[in-house]
Amino acid sequence: MPKTTTGRAPGPGTRRTITAAARAAAKRAERGHREAGAATAGDEESPRRAERPLAGRTVLIEAPKDGWDDPPEPSPESFEEDGPREQGDPGPGGRRRLLTLVLAALLVIGLAALAALGWQYRDGRLTETARTEALAAARKAAPIVLSYDYRHLDKDFSKARAHLTGGFRDEYGKTTKTVVAPTAEKYHGVVKARVAAPGSVVSASPDKVVVLLFVNQVTQSTQVSGSRVDLNRVRMTMDRTGDGWKVSALDAL
Repeated sequence: MPKTTTGRAPGPGTRRTITAAARAAAKRAERGHREAGAATAGDEESPRRAERPLAGRTVLIEAPKDGWDDPPEPSPESFEEDGPREQGDPGPGGRRRLLTLVLAALLVIGLAALAALGWQYRDGRLTETARTEALAAARKAAPIVLSYDYRHLDKDFSKARAHLTGGFRDEYGKTTKTVVAPTAEKYHGVVKARVAAPGSVVSASPDKVVVLLFVNQVTQSTQVSGSRVDLNRVRMTMDRTGDGWKVSALDAL
């Protein structure tokens, strides 16, 4: 018949081992209860913690679906205004002053040009008027200056001098007194002049006009049988005076 083995009853060493294991299990259970209580307390305080601002922490922000917008590129004007100026650059204020000076200079030049045009227009009008007036005065003066009659020389010469001016007036007076008058009296000379054509203006300015006239002179004297006709071209210089247009020079061509 087989043998039956009977186990031994636990001894003192075995009891000590069981007791230590039980104490460890009890501690683990107690620790678990403390941790569960702490977690519950933490869950109750979490809303309050969420309300508090986070300090000293890094916050991660998710990018938008369409991506971030790039910042606008700076304009050239911003570089010109904010950037460092080059040497010699007057800056915005200096450029404005320079522009003001340029505009002022252009204004002065424009006014000077306008004044010059005004003077030219005025001179043109005065010159045109002078051409008409001087030619008419020359046509009137030529027959008087170039005519005389030995029977009343003083009257004729005095009348002629009224149409003369300047040095030519004095020269005419000397010539008629020393040359023309003695010859006319000696040979009973009579000269009658007449303008044969309208005449033309050679040159003109507001105060001086040169005129070309065609003058026929009919001469009678004891030295001539009948009458002699001379066809002359006469250049007369007319000057504007306070008494109108006067003859300042006369040349026979």
